Amino acid sequence: MTNTYKIIGSEMSPYSVKVRSYFRYKNIPHVWQQRTLANQDEFQKYAKLPLVPLVVLPDDTAMQDSTPIIEKLEVEHPAPSIYPEDPALKFLCQLIEEYGDEWGNKLMFHHRWGYAADQAAVPVVLARTMNPDAPYQAVEEMANMIRERMVGRRYFVGSSDETAPLIEKYFARVLDILEPHLATRKYLFGNRPSFADFGLAMEIYEASIDPTAGGIIRARATNVLDWCFRMIDPKDEGPFEGWETLKEGLEPLLYDVGHFFLPWSVANAKALMDGQESFTVDLDGDSYAQQPQKYHAKSLSVIREKYAALADKSALDPILEKAGCLEWLTDR
Repeated sequence: MTNTYKIIGSEMSPYSVKVRSYFRYKNIPHVWQQRTLANQDEFQKYAKLPLVPLVVLPDDTAMQDSTPIIEKLEVEHPAPSIYPEDPALKFLCQLIEEYGDEWGNKLMFHHRWGYAADQAAVPVVLARTMNPDAPYQAVEEMANMIRERMVGRRYFVGSSDETAPLIEKYFARVLDILEPHLATRKYLFGNRPSFADFGLAMEIYEASIDPTAGGIIRARATNVLDWCFRMIDPKDEGPFEGWETLKEGLEPLLYDVGHFFLPWSVANAKALMDGQESFTVDLDGDSYAQQPQKYHAKSLSVIREKYAALADKSALDPILEKAGCLEWLTDR
């Protein structure tokens, strides 16, 4: 049995490049395979869902969810750790990773599929990567199908004409928060990548390679641009920092977690539990409405379980309370 992993993914998938980035950082033997029509049979052999990434493990089993994949491999390949030793900072890494996966994806997806330029360009790239040797007419036909399907899925992440101004405001906010923080360090928690970086950076990376969001990032946040491209092949360039030097930059980001992401998460979970077709939630004074997202209710319960499992919350709770996060992390 070989010890080499296989990652079947897409350059246009934030979760695929997130997993690949982790493998590169840990120097774990792997083969990257772009998902194409040519390897569809192999993909279907292992996949339980039509989603990437698909990681085939050395024992010939497979996993598809980026967060559990990284968490499993971190146990098996603990050095260099993606977590600070401080338990409070470790949980903040986990919380920001969750924010990146779910809220960051909303910001990226809205810009990728909500603008005419992106709707024209991105499907062609996706179609060509799926069928690299096809004639242009076949690529164009596939691109049209991808465009129709993905634009129609905007509502899954709450992207609509009504929510567009709010999502665009949230995107600008996170860029403005991260830009000064990343001016003096390579990664979110210091000079080595953390779990948080893998979750958030790859969503912003995907946004950066699209026409609309890419232009915004290049005009507004060059440090953020450098960071998300650095995360394609991250390196250990120094230690993690302590909270005293991190808090000036991370407190505003945690404010967004506590005032936008977590209240939305809790409202989403409640809407699913109540069988609602849509829900409306107040996010720091703005009314935000969408259809509930099924998967995220599960990931909300997981981050709450991680919080509940902490034996000593004395250093963590004041940070969470100040940011407005604490009240949302208990099952009310």
